[in-house]
Order: sequence, then C-alpha cells, then structure tokens
Amino acid sequence: MDKKFSMHGFLSKYPRTEETILKHNINVDNLKEIYEDYMEYKNSYESQAEFIANILRSENMVHSVKSRIKDPDRLIEKIIRKTEDRKSKYGSDFEFTVENYKNEINDLIGIRVIHIFKDQWQGIHEFISKTWNVIEITANVRDGDNIEVFDDPSIEVRSKASGYRSVHYLVEFYPTNQKVIAEIQVRTIFEEGYGEIDHRLRYSHNEIPEILKSNLLLFNRIVGSADEMASLINNLSKEWGEKETNYKKIIEKQKAEIYKLKNNKIQN
Repeated sequence: MDKKFSMHGFLSKYPRTEETILKHNINVDNLKEIYEDYMEYKNSYESQAEFIANILRSENMVHSVKSRIKDPDRLIEKIIRKTEDRKSKYGSDFEFTVENYKNEINDLIGIRVIHIFKDQWQGIHEFISKTWNVIEITANVRDGDNIEVFDDPSIEVRSKASGYRSVHYLVEFYPTNQKVIAEIQVRTIFEEGYGEIDHRLRYSHNEIPEILKSNLLLFNRIVGSADEMASLINNLSKEWGEKETNYKKIIEKQKAEIYKLKNNKIQN
C-alpha cells in the first residue's frame, strides 16, 4: 500500500467528510502526517495485535479470537468525525496531530474475543484484568437486559438503542518504551453474528431505512433469546452430567457391596 495520503482519493471514498473538514477548519496537512506516521507503525501494530490475540487464545473459556489494526483511511475518517467531540472536550483550539492521535484514538489495535455461553464472560473478564493494565471497561447492553453481572464500579454500563451488546476493554502495555493502547471486545457467538450484520447494513446506508431498523431490532431480540436458550441448554447439560456421574458412583458402590457379600458367603 502506498504510504502517501491522497486527499482526492480519500474524499472519493468518504465524500461526507469534506463538510466536516470545512466546518471545523481541520488542517489537511495534519491528516497527511498522521496517515504517513501510522503507515510507518502498521507492521509493528499488526505484530502486537497478534501477540495479544495469542495470549487470549490460551484462556479455555475463549472460543475464538480475531485481531486487526485500524484501516488507515478509516483512521483518518474517525479523526475527522471525532474532531468536534475533542474540541468540546479540550477547547476550540484542539486539533489532531502526529503527537496526540495515538492517545486519542484507542482502537488502532482491535481484538475480538468470542465465547459460546454468556456465563463464560466472567472467567474471560478475570483473565483480562489480571493479564493487562485495564484503563477502561464499557459494557454495552440493551434496555431490559440483566446487568447484575456488571455490578462493578470499574465497569461503565451503556444502553444502546441499536441493541448492540459487547463488553469493551481498553488495555495498555509497553512492547517498547512507548505505551500502546489496545481495544479488546468480548461477546458471545450470537452477539458476534448480530454485530457483523448490523455493522454491514449500517455502513451500506447513509441513513438506515426504517424497515431495516425495525427488523434489526426484532433480530436482536431473537439473538438475545438464543443466548438465553444456549445458556439454559448448557446448564441442563451440566446438571445431567453431574447426575450421570452420581448414578455411576452409586452403581459402582452397589456392585462393590454385592461383590463383598458374595465373597463373604463363599468364605462362610
């Protein structure tokens, strides 16, 4: 990939960003410098993302792990989109630069952790918390979800109108003398399916049509029910397994008693 930033090429992909650039007087030279700086670190970030992913794969509650680094054009689009928010936070003089973008954009490295059953989240949560320095945890839920499991002052619970569910962690580590922040997303296999479909539909429309929005919310309810059903089936399986084990122990004990009685009878 070419390491040079083309404003013309970028605007052809993200034409709506031009209005935001003009509105907030964004310095295009800064965007070019950030793009080219990020391209210099790209290979390093890819190695770090895979390193984190491999550590997470060692946790037995984890079903699968995906790693990625942010697409360079999407990085620039996000910087443009987030400029208004940062100006509100830091003041009207704020601008994204090579010096500050790595601290302000926290998903340059993204890891997605998939687990099968909802109750496996607790084990994964404890694994992440003891492995890295966690600087932020956000639990995205839907109105009506049971949030007792997130009853922890370190976890911020956010209700998403879209029905998006996922727990996000920002973790920091030092592969060199420079701090790196990565985002780890943890979700069930059903939440992953919904998230992928929702993301694809929302990015393919400037404004999502009402008929799609209503059907996505219906689909989200089905996904939530599927998660609950999977957990129920898993718990029933565990209970049945425990009963089978107990029955086998009882039968083995009975066999031992019968054998003992037979031996005593022969001896007598």
